[in-house]
Amino acid sequence: MTTLHVPDMTCQHCVATITKLVQQADPQAQIQIDLSQHRVAVEGKLNNAELISLLEDAGYTPAEQ
Repeated sequence: MTTLHVPDMTCQHCVATITKLVQQADPQAQIQIDLSQHRVAVEGKLNNAELISLLEDAGYTPAEQ
């Protein structure tokens, strides 16, 4: 499982956007998002670098946790 801290994920729209991005890249991914902790956890085929790149391309600033 890859867990990232995404400090600029601040609302439900961000949660929906990140969920959609991950599901488009890996439809089978299991996604857990904790908005209050700014945490995104993904279990699937995406590795850390791929997930970070995906979120950076969408304008977020993820960091490994």
